[in-house]
Amino acid sequence: MSYSTLISTQELAAQLGNPNWIVFDCRFTLTDPEGGRRAYEDGHIPGARYVHLEEDLSGPVGQDTGRHPLPEPRALTEKLCRWGVGVNRQVVVYDDSYGSMAARMWWLLRWLGHPDVALLDGGYPKWQREKRPIAKEAPVDVHSASCACLPERSQWASVEEIVESLADKKSRLLDARPDRRFSGEYEPFDPIAGHVPGSINWPFEENLDIDGTFLPPEALREQYQALLKGAAPHQVIHMCGSGVTACHNILAMEAAGLSGSRLYPGSWSEWITDPSRPVATGE
Repeated sequence: MSYSTLISTQELAAQLGNPNWIVFDCRFTLTDPEGGRRAYEDGHIPGARYVHLEEDLSGPVGQDTGRHPLPEPRALTEKLCRWGVGVNRQVVVYDDSYGSMAARMWWLLRWLGHPDVALLDGGYPKWQREKRPIAKEAPVDVHSASCACLPERSQWASVEEIVESLADKKSRLLDARPDRRFSGEYEPFDPIAGHVPGSINWPFEENLDIDGTFLPPEALREQYQALLKGAAPHQVIHMCGSGVTACHNILAMEAAGLSGSRLYPGSWSEWITDPSRPVATGE
């Protein structure tokens, strides 16, 4: 059995030590870029390898990019091969922030053509609460020669496509940032506050139950269908501050059976690099 959206702690625990399963620790804090690595060194799921949002899962930042551009596909693929990702390998990703960081790696692997990747539901906090095994040893490189590098252009939208979507009444642009950042009331990371006119605020936390795990598929489906008001999944584009937490909403839609929505990787931090692009504030 393969997993392509979510996996439970119980299901992962049953596969610890399976050579065909690869686990990645994606813990990261925007205000402390080395905090996730320190946390990994203090303890992690046995066999897990640490990946860094900015060093591994993002490309170089430029004057007209967002804060976390997509990595160059071949460069990421070379790392994935070195880490052992390959055909028929099940990948599991996790973090300690409700999946908000690990969802980026989930999306990247699918973008490159590796569908067997799942987010650990509840993440490291749930793993700890259940007193499951924890290790400090880091795995060695294994070098797989069969890692996919087939980036699918249809899975993401460019800034030009976002501009076009503003005039398209059929499209839906969902913004995963907290409501205070969306409204422009508070902006801790970017020099301009607000949102893309016409976008809809849907904070990624809306996908979660009170215990930090994802809502059941039927509940997610009901929420998104109400939000989209008849729009088809392929008409939906997701954004956030820099193309990271937006992946959480894509994953939620996939888990709900609403497949085909896209990511705007540059997101708000790219949108505001051009002063001619409109900015809205308020709800």
